Amino acid sequence: MAERFPPWLRKKLNFSDQTHALKLLMRKKRLHTVCEEAHCPNLFECWSQPTATFMILGDVCTRKCGFCAVATGRPRAVDEEEPRHVAEAAAEMELRHVVVTSVDRDELPDRGAGQFVKTIRAIRELLPSATVEVLTPDFRGKPSAIDQVIAARPDIFNHNLETVPRLYRRVRLGANYRWSLMLLERVARAGLSTTKSGIMVGLGEKEDEILQTMRDVREAGCQVLTIGQYLQPTRDHLPVEEFVHPDRFAEYERAGLAIGFDFVASGPFVRSSFNAEATYLALKERLAGRAGLAPAASAPAAC
Repeated sequence: MAERFPPWLRKKLNFSDQTHALKLLMRKKRLHTVCEEAHCPNLFECWSQPTATFMILGDVCTRKCGFCAVATGRPRAVDEEEPRHVAEAAAEMELRHVVVTSVDRDELPDRGAGQFVKTIRAIRELLPSATVEVLTPDFRGKPSAIDQVIAARPDIFNHNLETVPRLYRRVRLGANYRWSLMLLERVARAGLSTTKSGIMVGLGEKEDEILQTMRDVREAGCQVLTIGQYLQPTRDHLPVEEFVHPDRFAEYERAGLAIGFDFVASGPFVRSSFNAEATYLALKERLAGRAGLAPAASAPAAC
């Protein structure tokens, strides 16, 4: 079990005026962010830009994953004003790339898919030029729920596998590896959005398991992959088994590109929504280069 942070995982925290202003904005709009709820190590960096990953459907999850700091229990009723408040906050922040995720809401008939659709529409109404990225739960493999979000045509449809199948019962209690692959396959077949997924390392997985999971994700049609270091959010969560060296992250990136992903972000602080705008623009530039088109303009990183 790994205990002390190595040098490459030490980061200076900077609570700036911009960070404070963004926190006040989220409270005013009664919004939640995965940055806060999941204890993301990149929060200060992202909020100082400012950008954030909105977390819809409240701040209480119906599952209790071993890696996640989001509260679990009985959620409150869905806030009908939430989609509008997300769009208003994104407009006030002048975001060009808006990332929306959620807690699991397994008790809802549509598993929360309808709230994703309403949020995408609200953002497009107020920020028609912005790109929209969703990071959804697995909807318990319900095809009609997945299809609702596909039909809303987010620019990026992201769903994380999080870990290798052997560790699912310990890491992702209530989830199913096949549900997640099926979701990615369904999104890829529709061809309306860029498909993206992410995994963590440092939970006790073996290197060959990581590579096989990468192959599974790619065979499901996924175009973009993120790989980051798992960090234990509290003492009540799963311990870190290994702090993976940056050189190995670089090896995973090379392996992912060799497997056929269009873009791979792999590093200790990489998170699925960290640098999301920069990732999207880098993907467009890479694909444009293959097609012999002019590259997309660069933009600052976004969380």
